Amino acid sequence: MSLRKWVGTVHPRAAVVLHDLLVTALAWWVAKELRYALDPKLIITFEPYEFPIVLMVQGLIYAWTGLYKGVWRFASLPDLWNILRAAIVGTVAIGVSLFLYGRLDGVPRSVLLLYPFVLALFLGTPRLAYRFWKDSRIDLFMSAKTQRVLIVGADSAGEALARDLHRDSRYMVVGFVDDRRSLRGARINGKPVLGSLEQLPEVAKESAVQMLLIALPGAGARQMRQVVELCDRTGLPYRTVPKLEDVVAGRAQFNQIKEVSIEDLLGRDAVELDWTKIRETLTGRRVLVTGGGGSIGSELCRQVARLGVQALTIVESCEYNLYQISQELRAAYPELLLNSMLTDCGDPIAMRRLFAESKPQVVFHAAAYKHVPMLQGQLRTAVRNNVLATRAVADLSSEMGVECFVLISTDKAVNPTSVMGACKRIAEIWCQNLNAHSKTHFITVRFGNVLDSAGSVVPLFRQQIQSGGPVTVTHPEISRYFMTIPEATQLILQAAAIGQGGEIFALDMGEPVKIRDLAEQMIRLAGKKPGTEVSIVYTGLRSGEKLFEELFHPLENYSATTHNKIFLAQHRPVSWELLQAQMVKAAEAVRSFNEDELRQCVSSLLPSFSWSDAAPSGNVIPLRRNDIGEK
Repeated sequence: MSLRKWVGTVHPRAAVVLHDLLVTALAWWVAKELRYALDPKLIITFEPYEFPIVLMVQGLIYAWTGLYKGVWRFASLPDLWNILRAAIVGTVAIGVSLFLYGRLDGVPRSVLLLYPFVLALFLGTPRLAYRFWKDSRIDLFMSAKTQRVLIVGADSAGEALARDLHRDSRYMVVGFVDDRRSLRGARINGKPVLGSLEQLPEVAKESAVQMLLIALPGAGARQMRQVVELCDRTGLPYRTVPKLEDVVAGRAQFNQIKEVSIEDLLGRDAVELDWTKIRETLTGRRVLVTGGGGSIGSELCRQVARLGVQALTIVESCEYNLYQISQELRAAYPELLLNSMLTDCGDPIAMRRLFAESKPQVVFHAAAYKHVPMLQGQLRTAVRNNVLATRAVADLSSEMGVECFVLISTDKAVNPTSVMGACKRIAEIWCQNLNAHSKTHFITVRFGNVLDSAGSVVPLFRQQIQSGGPVTVTHPEISRYFMTIPEATQLILQAAAIGQGGEIFALDMGEPVKIRDLAEQMIRLAGKKPGTEVSIVYTGLRSGEKLFEELFHPLENYSATTHNKIFLAQHRPVSWELLQAQMVKAAEAVRSFNEDELRQCVSSLLPSFSWSDAAPSGNVIPLRRNDIGEK
């Protein structure tokens, strides 16, 4: 070992050991002095063996308790507790040793009562003084670039964040705001609680802070919206710490400072799942996921891999998406039997070979085209991928003895007004009716928009804001249901676990969100003002687009299930012969590119569906036609 390395490691540790042994001897001497000070007539005496025994025994106790694993620079309550423990255990050991060696001659019993408290004081005070000195130096020599910050939330997360920031020269914590009355006037890590959340704008102004840090990892979306609204009123930049579920899932680190995302404001409370039931459905099984590189499909693959399936087969037509999810899963789950297949799930030859080789027991069919405006003028493509490919995978699942087939559907299949919604509804009808003619359990899961999924409105708005605007919204009153990707996939797994076959499960999407409010909030989160710095332009509703989405058809008479966020829609049977005949016609029309025939097939299965291509009338003049408003 080099001299420089010895000086940097061994020497400081040796100095600490020497300090503690000297303090131990001093504590024993002081304890005896205090005892004899109570009776001045007695003469204090020290036996020759006292100090050697005290130092040897106490030194061994220091090593046993791990006292020297702590660093003085970060001395805190756990270190003080360790010191007190070492002092008490050491006193007992010293008392026993002195009794065995000399029957405690010359050592009054009261010395053994005084010694541990004196020793704890002598060991703890220098450590805390050193930390206070180092912290004071940081405060004294902070540069002009140091930001004064106010922490919103004085719970354990806020306290931990304040401790971490105290060691970061970029930030200086001024204080906290918190709604708990018990904290009024209190100090946490030496920093005061300056007021309640409602007083945030006034407190921020009076304390001249430059940034707000939201330390509320357990807050729901509603509370986060309220807090962010108060932060907006201050005009200051603000950041937050990750949610607890993100930390637990490994998606973020505790006390990691990040920008407030739209998911923080529109997400909902953590989903409570029956993981036992889900594991019974998936653990140890062979699972196949179509569209496994997409937003929902890739998260399904992650969740499935985490549950310990026997094998996972991913079908994806996008080469890059397949590469990404495959690399991620191989790195995270090296023991997983993973099969990645680059193909179109509507390719019957490739899919038949894949089913024969992988022998899946559970199939999640997430592959679909979902962009409403783009599909509106491409009926053949929509039918080929969203209807016929679904039928092909479902039929193969039935033929190959798959136990459970889960179709990922959409709220746009309810009273469809778009080509995309109509095709997804026909896919639902096929799976529902096929269930009665197969041993495979066919289950449909229906939900609305997914936050930040590929092609959705959120990344589009983010791009438009970064470009300086304008942000384009189709209608001032248009609203959509939103759900986070992890929540949607977890509820899909739960629905698969409770389904018996033939059901349409609709997920509780909460309250609908106005797209206008979404745009305004995203502009504010970007640190800009809506309407002035970034304008919002209303372009008018497009063909097939609804103002409001529905989760159930009036004839479906939905009912509750064993999970409070999953509802069951009643099955609406369709003539099996009619359904088969129309599917045969649709397949022939796709091969011959006969879109007129395809329209007739869709109309036969969905008599209420309108083919009007005219844009819905409204009070807004279309200024520009951009692909926004729906995913």
